[in-house]
Amino acid sequence: MTLVLSVLAVDPAGLGGLWLRARVGPARDAVLAALPHLPLPHRRLHPGLTDEALYGGLDLSATLATGRPVRTPGLLAQPSALVLTMAERCPAGMAARLAQALDSPRHCLVALDEAAEAGEGLPAALSDRLGLFLALDELPLGLPVLDPQALAHARAALPLLRPSAKAAGTLTRIAVALGIDSPRAVLSALRAARALAALRGHRGVRREDLATAAELVFAHRATRLPQAEAPPPPPAPEPQAQTQPQEGLTPPDDLIVEAVRAALPADLLDHLAAARAARTAKGATGSGEVRAGNRRGRPLPARPGRPSAEKRLDLVATLRAAVPWQALRRQSAPERLLHLRPGDLRIKRQEEKSDRLLVFAVDASGSSALARFGEAKGAVELLLARAYARRDHVALIVFRGPQAELVLPPTRSLVQVKRRLAGVPGGGGTPLAGALQLAEAVALRARGRGLSPVVALLTDGRANIALDGTPGRARAEVEAAQAARSLRAQGFPAVVIDTAARPQDGLRVLAAGMGATYLALPRADAARLSLALEAALA
Repeated sequence: MTLVLSVLAVDPAGLGGLWLRARVGPARDAVLAALPHLPLPHRRLHPGLTDEALYGGLDLSATLATGRPVRTPGLLAQPSALVLTMAERCPAGMAARLAQALDSPRHCLVALDEAAEAGEGLPAALSDRLGLFLALDELPLGLPVLDPQALAHARAALPLLRPSAKAAGTLTRIAVALGIDSPRAVLSALRAARALAALRGHRGVRREDLATAAELVFAHRATRLPQAEAPPPPPAPEPQAQTQPQEGLTPPDDLIVEAVRAALPADLLDHLAAARAARTAKGATGSGEVRAGNRRGRPLPARPGRPSAEKRLDLVATLRAAVPWQALRRQSAPERLLHLRPGDLRIKRQEEKSDRLLVFAVDASGSSALARFGEAKGAVELLLARAYARRDHVALIVFRGPQAELVLPPTRSLVQVKRRLAGVPGGGGTPLAGALQLAEAVALRARGRGLSPVVALLTDGRANIALDGTPGRARAEVEAAQAARSLRAQGFPAVVIDTAARPQDGLRVLAAGMGATYLALPRADAARLSLALEAALA
């Protein structure tokens, strides 16, 4: 904690800022109490700030009182350390504006991320630009100790330190080995290495500075663990063969990679596939779709337009648009106190999030062995507990034997879901097409009531019951593929969990036909299965 804050205090604008992931509590308060050591004034931001608050705008009351336009400066007018609260809820527009401000090295952003669920976090536009990351969820409370005099000396020495091209190449190779494809990460690591060298009183950037900088900057960005490659076959014996340099990471670079590996999150490999699937899933939503409206929800900037029964006039925004033109308009009609034109009219806009419905279709057939079905039920129960905390609606479909059955219509009652799920027996055929048709029907009805449906299918993929209840694998697979394409045509986000002992190519094709995320979890227990589902549905 102290090291991260010290590096940030030496070069806040160069590093872009800090991604602080922590719940509200004494640990986070201790970090915020150390922010005055940054050589920038503080500005506190909220995700719902308007463009006028960020960039400045017309002071309506002062303009009307003085008779001339009076403008107020925005929060981004002067270089400052911006503290963004509830950063995990930052909308895309706000994230883009802050990212543009961070691209010019004037500001520093401290993003307070309180996300507790898998798949939540900062928008990519911000996380890519914040050089440092600090997670306090599992750390004991400790007060960071910063030395103002040492920080001042480090800031004075910072312009004299220049990393070499060799250092940049080393960090670039390490970033590639960790699966980091953003060049901003390498630039942030170079700036962090400079700040560390200045703090430690080094005359140049040393390898230990690069190693520490790689731990601070690369660990939370890594998308894979570096694999030790097999050595190439020995070349033909030649006099110079033993002196040729070997391609890849040199042994000192391997030491830096090992240091970064030690700092990697413990659950990186377990949740990486599911998290990446959540980021790339088409239409994936965390807590319902964002819908535009004009009656309720978070206010959005007003837009030009004419008021009507569905569109309400934004009086203040209309006056702000008209005031700058009053002096010119009074020349043609001086007897009128206020001149309004149709182009001045502004309409209110707001956005609201609809409730989400999780439609679970669980395979209870005989091919999905009893142990696997028990794990699937346990996973659904764990996920339902988290969904209940978010107040999501849940519907449960179980398919086995001749048909699929809606065991529980959309509800928020966690007790009912657990009771119905526990009483479902296993065995029989796999009416996969019927399950997909029923899931589509439930989702369509829910969307008609204003919900945002998401379909989760847990199966081993061996469809053998047709829609009319007759057995036959070939016909059942054709009808399942048709039902999958129909579900995709409705635009519902979906995820398919392959619970078979060996991943099924047919189920992968079915998921592609649905436009769904495919996850193969043949050996996952209930806990890992629920985490994968949660990340994919986030």
